[in-house]
Amino acid sequence: MGKRIPIPRSRLARIAGGIGLVILGLFGFLPVLGFWMIPLGLLILSYDIASVRRRRRRLAVWWSRKRGQR
Repeated sequence: MGKRIPIPRSRLARIAGGIGLVILGLFGFLPVLGFWMIPLGLLILSYDIASVRRRRRRLAVWWSRKRGQR
């Protein structure tokens, strides 16, 4: 989207924050928490975990191809 959001420099803090967002996102039916936290947590985890990074890249390529078909 062209915007930058600062994330922690510490690898351990990034992983803990990403896992925390994914776990709290599972409680998205509650008023304050939301399902939007799951993709954000996975995005943060993709900086440090290769398997999540590969899936994010596949999704980005699929999305760009899908948008290009219109």
